[in-house]
Amino acid sequence: MPDIDWSELFTFTVSPFELIIRGTLIYLFLFCLFRFFVRRDAGSLSVSDLLVVVIIADAAQNAMSGEYRSIADGVVLITTIICWSVLLNFLGFHFKPIRRFLLPPPICIVKDGVKQQRNLRRELITNEELNEILRLHEIEHLSEVKRAYLEPDGQITVIRQEGKKSGASTMPRETPGS
Repeated sequence: MPDIDWSELFTFTVSPFELIIRGTLIYLFLFCLFRFFVRRDAGSLSVSDLLVVVIIADAAQNAMSGEYRSIADGVVLITTIICWSVLLNFLGFHFKPIRRFLLPPPICIVKDGVKQQRNLRRELITNEELNEILRLHEIEHLSEVKRAYLEPDGQITVIRQEGKKSGASTMPRETPGS
């Protein structure tokens, strides 16, 4: 068994400033990517979604780290990512304009029993998927729906028409093949 070089484990092999810059840029890039392009599938995780997450994690790790080899390098990088996450959550909580940027508004996909085709098309939700979602909410006919929204987290919220069965419910959005 080879000897462990303890000094190599706990000293920086890459400049901490470089790690902070790399971690910041990759975190913000991935945040924007998921905020603007991957919203529809956020509420569910299929095998292909998991594969994408693993590949992105590997690619991001290589882009963020350069060639780091020490624990200290990893600690700086992980701390940078966590700090950005906490900071964005803090700013979003305290400042409404930032919250609007961080969280997309819900998108109406059914209004008063009428499909909102433009929104369904933009979010790539097929009629079959919409019907499946309604069945998951125990709704047989579109006329029973007052409003249905694609929420920022990818879930679908359905509000029933007055006098039609009971309550509103939220279910995770399933993607084809999941």
